[in-house]
Amino acid sequence: MSPRRTRRTGRIATVLLALASALLLLPSSAVAYPNPGLVTGAIGIHDPSMVRTADGTYALYGSNNLLEARTSTDRIAFVDAGSAFSSPQSWWSAYSPELNPWAPDVSYHNGTYWMYYAVSSFGSNTSAIGLATSPTGLPGSFTDQGIVHSTSSSSDYNAIDPSLLVDDDGTWWLAFGSWWTGIKLIQLDPATGKQSSTNRTVYSLASANDGIEGPALVKHGGYYYLFASYGTCCAGTGSTYHIRVGRATSPTGPFVDRDGVDLRNGGGTEVLESHGRYIGPGGQSVMHDVDGDLLVYHYYDGQDNGAPKLGVNLLDWGSGWPVAY
Repeated sequence: MSPRRTRRTGRIATVLLALASALLLLPSSAVAYPNPGLVTGAIGIHDPSMVRTADGTYALYGSNNLLEARTSTDRIAFVDAGSAFSSPQSWWSAYSPELNPWAPDVSYHNGTYWMYYAVSSFGSNTSAIGLATSPTGLPGSFTDQGIVHSTSSSSDYNAIDPSLLVDDDGTWWLAFGSWWTGIKLIQLDPATGKQSSTNRTVYSLASANDGIEGPALVKHGGYYYLFASYGTCCAGTGSTYHIRVGRATSPTGPFVDRDGVDLRNGGGTEVLESHGRYIGPGGQSVMHDVDGDLLVYHYYDGQDNGAPKLGVNLLDWGSGWPVAY
């Protein structure tokens, strides 16, 4: 090797080493997060939850307008498919004068599609989680089953943003919560989908001083993972939502982040946060599909006047912690 090449190779190595050292010193906010995967069509939505039905149709539901619905045959092109409900339920008025349900969670178990959803008004914890069931999972096919759990203005937590976990042993759990004292968990009766009559405990899973809501509770491998939206939602490009996660060996916790910090003490490992035009990602759910687990969420488009839009990314669990890609 010539002396000139040796000197040039040495300079390149020095530059690469300097770059590597600089990257190690960057703040966590400089971590590169993935852009949403390709989705097209009717992708304006809040708090999305998605299920793949028996005929291969993707049914996507979100907040507002009697639980807005979208469908897709390929998980890319989505069309407006109306709403989960054709009319308001009579009991909603006690919790939402606007008759406006939020944050659905839809999944398939025991031959039935189960949709948990929230009824409340913005900033209020006079709230309730409702349940509707369907034989097909498609818009307009759901039959309401009434209230699962409720809170009042005297409660120190909020009954919105439900997330169902059906454990390997057949036990049903429902995570939920928004602000106040954070994320809670109750046990359900699998026969009815309603709160268990034998275990009325309300477990505390996570809290944060700067706001926490929208839990998504899933099991992967030997751990239970609790995803949550931290910060504030629904302010367009001013939204500060970001998604963090913790894990536990029991659905009742304690959940800790990658550094061992308890989520009840503000812990949480970052999964996705604002980057570029993709502002305030959150309102997430996790769906298992044929090609892996999906993180389904909304964000605000900084290049489209802060319009809320659907985001979908696959999750890699190789490290024992979910990484969006």
